[in-house]
Amino acid sequence: MAEKRDYYEVLGVAKNATAEEIKKAYRKKAIQYHPDKNPGDKEAEEKFKEAAEAYEVLSDKDKRARYDQYGFAGVGGASGFGGAGGMSMEDIFSRFGDLFEGMGFDFGGNGFHFSSSGAGARQRVRRGSDLRVKVRLTLEEISTGVDKKIKVKKLVECEHCHGTGSEDGNTTTCPTCKGSGRILKTQRGLLGLVQMQEVCPTCGGDGRIINNKCKECQGEGVKRGEEVITIHIPAGVADGMQLTVQGKGNAAIRGGVPGDLLVLIEEEQHKELIRDDQDLIYNLLLSVPTAVLGGQVEIPTLQGKVRVPIPAGTQPGKVLRLRGKGLPMIDQWGKQYGQGDLLVNIGVYIPEKLSKDEKKLFEDLQESNNMKPGAADKKNFFERLFK
Repeated sequence: MAEKRDYYEVLGVAKNATAEEIKKAYRKKAIQYHPDKNPGDKEAEEKFKEAAEAYEVLSDKDKRARYDQYGFAGVGGASGFGGAGGMSMEDIFSRFGDLFEGMGFDFGGNGFHFSSSGAGARQRVRRGSDLRVKVRLTLEEISTGVDKKIKVKKLVECEHCHGTGSEDGNTTTCPTCKGSGRILKTQRGLLGLVQMQEVCPTCGGDGRIINNKCKECQGEGVKRGEEVITIHIPAGVADGMQLTVQGKGNAAIRGGVPGDLLVLIEEEQHKELIRDDQDLIYNLLLSVPTAVLGGQVEIPTLQGKVRVPIPAGTQPGKVLRLRGKGLPMIDQWGKQYGQGDLLVNIGVYIPEKLSKDEKKLFEDLQESNNMKPGAADKKNFFERLFK
């Protein structure tokens, strides 16, 4: 697999570039590598897709912030294209077509995309809208990855007409656009007459007219319904990440291409463990006798309870590190390359109320020189506390 290039490098902009500078840089790259200018050039097509992926992340404030902080791992699966492997020309034309209106390129838009039909020809096809759902995960599920089944209410293909919108399957070519789905409109601009393509008002961009509309869906080809969808959540995801399940969004009218299902990750707070990136934190409160004498205590982990030895004379503020007991570290391709740690912060519980015998015991201990901190002890304690 080819190594991904930095998104700023792809667009040729600085890391502090403004949104407008990023938009201009993307327009320049997209026009340079547009398939109409580079027919049959696979390398140009890949660069066209690469620029679109970079723009999709850098043009979004939240995705850009995650990318700046965590690199590709911060936006792994967050792209609306599901990463480079899931990107298609149709997605690009559909999502970013409005950036190129009036420039002589047909990038699609208005809910359409392109499908190839040989010899460079393109047929306009409607695309369904995306859906967004939230999935709540426990830290245990995040640590191993999980498959979730969810019921999604959405537009589904009409079973009666099989998505065609026609009761009997008969259609005729639109007389206005002659089947292209587009018309040319001429208007006067500052530089003279300008020709622009618009969606055909007669057929709505389909290129064909339905003679006998389906009685079940009134010619739309879609109906309200629901679907149970299995979503694979990889290990190591974080709260706020967005995954893409391609083709599981709303069905498109009259046999178009379905949209995507965008899955927003919500992380449930653990009762005992605190997440810090891929590390976990546990705050352990020891009794005075255990801190002084030492012993063993039970520590919760995502894999179950473990017993940890506490050395005699353990001081408040000490941190124990249980290596490999954190969350998986995942690269931008979803491959695990390490495991976080579990950090145990030590505190000591000081009782506020004592019985008569307990008070007498501490009064006797108070007179022992061994119970009085020296200058070196004070220095070491506060250095650990504030470093």
